[in-house]
Amino acid sequence: MIQNLTPDRVRLGVTPTLWWNDDFPSIDSGIPFGQCVSEMALAGFQGCSIGHKYPTDPAELKSALDLRGLRVSEPWVSTYFTISAMEQQTIDAFEERIAFIKAVGGTEMVVAEFGRTSHLLSVALFANRPIFDDRQWDQLANGLNRLGKIAAGAGIRLSYHHHMGTGVMTRADVDRLMASTDPDLVHLLLDTGHMVFAGDDPIAAARDYAHRIGHVHLKDIRPEIVSRVREEGLSFQQGIEEGVFTVPGDGAIDFVPVLEALGGAGYQGWLVVEAEQDPAKANPLEYAFKGRAYLREVLGW
Repeated sequence: MIQNLTPDRVRLGVTPTLWWNDDFPSIDSGIPFGQCVSEMALAGFQGCSIGHKYPTDPAELKSALDLRGLRVSEPWVSTYFTISAMEQQTIDAFEERIAFIKAVGGTEMVVAEFGRTSHLLSVALFANRPIFDDRQWDQLANGLNRLGKIAAGAGIRLSYHHHMGTGVMTRADVDRLMASTDPDLVHLLLDTGHMVFAGDDPIAAARDYAHRIGHVHLKDIRPEIVSRVREEGLSFQQGIEEGVFTVPGDGAIDFVPVLEALGGAGYQGWLVVEAEQDPAKANPLEYAFKGRAYLREVLGW
């Protein structure tokens, strides 16, 4: 039992990346939307993030999720503030997504800066990640503060997702981003898997930023695959296909101290199980049950 992480304070979600991959459409065994969300509910989750196979009509999506007792944990918006010509496009896409999340009853928004990202390319992940200069950091911070104001005005909490292959990948990057953005407008999405993959400590991050964390992705890691990605110069897609990620309790991360840090700070929000695995190799329903069983064991519910 983790202090304060009780059903009245947190909700348990899951991402559709167990059933297919939204970045790499080739990682897909053909599971349709209806089966995906039905299996999410069957495994005992309360909500889910939005994937590319979901209905684009908010009324249709909300009806399908309501039928299964699910809510939307978050939609995703990629930002491109470090590419000056794409600033307005980023803001327009964000405002459109805000309207969508309001229509389906969501309260959270997740963003990540994909300007010059290497994670979508067939190149060595670590060697090709972007390093932002001071001007780009300023563009990103100013843009995120602007999005945070838009979100807050709509009653939505904005959280930033540090991500492999992007300019905000390491703990040092996270520290700079948090220091340069408004804490009332821009929160941190702590992704345990991406933090360890980048070579950093999610327990320390959870403790240091406990009061600023607005969203959590619980993703486990297989260290031997991380080593291969580094040493063999594999791409992000190759790492996923080799099984670098898995659900909590199936890899090397000790989640209890992470959850204790969140509970001690009075965290309220979503704990979202995520595992970007090849569904042809890792049965999605089996791993959804496995992740939910682990959370039941450590949370006590």
